[in-house]
Amino acid sequence: MKKNSILRIRVIVEPRMSTLIASVAIAMFFHTWRDAGVAQSRSPCKSLPEFRQLDFWVGEWDVRDTSGAVIGTSKIQLIEDDCAILENYKGKSGYSGKSLNIYNTASGKWKQFWVDNRGGVLEFEGQKIGRELRFLGESKDSNGSSVLEKLTFYDLDGADVRQVWEQSRDVGKSWKVVFDGLYMRRE
Repeated sequence: MKKNSILRIRVIVEPRMSTLIASVAIAMFFHTWRDAGVAQSRSPCKSLPEFRQLDFWVGEWDVRDTSGAVIGTSKIQLIEDDCAILENYKGKSGYSGKSLNIYNTASGKWKQFWVDNRGGVLEFEGQKIGRELRFLGESKDSNGSSVLEKLTFYDLDGADVRQVWEQSRDVGKSWKVVFDGLYMRRE
C-alpha cells in the first residue's frame, strides 16, 4: 500500500455506532500499514533480489587449485541481517584473508573489500552478468605502478564455485591469472 493512499470507509450501521466502527477500522489500517513498513525497513536486504546475487557462494568450502589439490578452506557467511557477505579464507601455507561484499543500491554495483594477513588490501566493484559476478579494481604494486585487478565468481552448477583473479600491468591489454580456485562445498 502506498504511503499517500487515501483510506475510504463506508459504514452502514446505526449512526451512533459509526464513529466507533470507523475509529477501529482506521486504527487497524494504520497498525497494519505501519507494521508492514517496519518489517520491510528492518530487513530490506532479504526482499531485494540484487542482495541475493552472490548467495551461491555462501557456505563452507574446500578450495582447490587447478590440479585438484586442496590449498585452503573458506567460510562464506551472510551477516548484518543478510545485507553483507563475509569471507574467511585460510590457506594451507599460512596465508589468510577476509573480504566484505555488499550490494550498493546507490551505484547498482557490488563492492568487495579484501584484506589479508600480509597487509594486502584490494577494493573491487562489480556486477552480475548471467551466472557470473565480475569485479574490477585497481591497486599499486611495490614500485607504485598501477595494476588492474579482475575477479570473477562463476556459479558452476549450484554446488561448486570457481573464483579467478587476474591482473594486468599494461592497462588491460593482457591479463595474468594469479589465482584460480575451485570452491567445493564441504560435506
